[in-house]
Amino acid sequence: MGIFNRKISKGMKKTRDQFSGNIDNVLDAFDEIGDDLYDELTEVLIMGDVGVSTAAYIVDEVKSRVGKNGIKHPTEVRTVIKEVVADMLGEDQKIDFVTTPAIILVVGVNGVGKTTTIGKMSHYFESQGKKVILGAADTFRAAAIDQLEIWAERAGVEIVKHKEGADPAAVVFDTINAGISRNADVIIIDTAGRLHNKKHLMEELNKIYRVIDRELPYSDREIFLVLDATTGQNAISQAKEFMSVTEVSGIVLTKLDGTARGGVVLSINNDLKLPVKFIGVGEGLDDLQPFSAETFAESLFDVEPPEEASNYEPIITVNEERLARDKAEAAAREVERQKAEAEEKERLAAEAAAKAAEEAEAKANEEIIAEPITEEATEEILEEIEEIAEVLEEVTEEKQEEVEPEEVPEETVEEEPEVIEEAPKKEEKKEKKSFWKGLFGDSGEYIG
Repeated sequence: MGIFNRKISKGMKKTRDQFSGNIDNVLDAFDEIGDDLYDELTEVLIMGDVGVSTAAYIVDEVKSRVGKNGIKHPTEVRTVIKEVVADMLGEDQKIDFVTTPAIILVVGVNGVGKTTTIGKMSHYFESQGKKVILGAADTFRAAAIDQLEIWAERAGVEIVKHKEGADPAAVVFDTINAGISRNADVIIIDTAGRLHNKKHLMEELNKIYRVIDRELPYSDREIFLVLDATTGQNAISQAKEFMSVTEVSGIVLTKLDGTARGGVVLSINNDLKLPVKFIGVGEGLDDLQPFSAETFAESLFDVEPPEEASNYEPIITVNEERLARDKAEAAAREVERQKAEAEEKERLAAEAAAKAAEEAEAKANEEIIAEPITEEATEEILEEIEEIAEVLEEVTEEKQEEVEPEEVPEETVEEEPEVIEEAPKKEEKKEKKSFWKGLFGDSGEYIG
């Protein structure tokens, strides 16, 4: 057995003892195959954290194959169960990196071993001859940056970091540019482990996605969700929550060596339809291993794996279909971005034109007001003023004639004597001697 499979077999011991051991106990307790045996098998699978729906699927598939193959003895059912589990897990998952640098975003709640997983993952890629750069974008959790820096030193990889509380998207931007300038093969980004505020997490991730789309529009990228195997079916609930806010492409299952709940892998595969990309089977730097469906199925039932499986090495291949899909999606996002930019430019141009028109109109008004008055204009204005004065004088005389005292009835005179007394004063004012009359006298002769 190769070193890879020894690690998996050792890490799967607790799960194997419960999962496979309880299945053997059920099969040994029955002399014939019937509904009671299947009911017991369903219960054992559920206790092994396979999940209700996955357990029901496995038992139904076993029933079908037992009937088709004409199996009569319960001990033969064990082989059928192993085959069903192996078929469920499918083929070994490949890590399909196409572009350089490739991007891996690592998400997960705090406490599942996310930062430790990143450190071990970077060591794995480094051992494959890949140049790795880490981005410390979990800027909110206390000491997260320092912890990732320690793992970067252990793995012998570079790290890009900002101060605590910095904008995660800014960290991603600097990490990508550092990866491009330093010819990195893989960029691994540590993200914040918050799930209590899904809206905030979604906004943060969307901002990071926009930075990646802008800086590396056709990059190969993975979004790995880190789950703690010791939480069993709670890990499934966490996965569903994260899948509601981001497009998870694969699962990293940690702490598999410390739990008997390894059956959750089957539930992840069947219920979530997500591939398991890595599994953690120890505390060592090289104890994070790419997931091999064949090796896992064999280790689950403690069967010596075949020779070809013992030399299993994950292959980094080109997935043309996935690359074409990613390019199409990136191109569509680029079109939307350009459209939004064009609309924004058009809006700004319209605002600038309107502002320029307002400024031009205001300037024209100022020029009109500030225009100097010529001598001809002054004469015209004076003539207009004289005409207005003559008109006012005529109007004033007409008004004075209108207000000449009229004969007042006796009762009015008695009631308002003041008006009658003031009338002679006005007459006196009218009978003033003129200057020429005083000079020549009443006879018209000059008085000298």
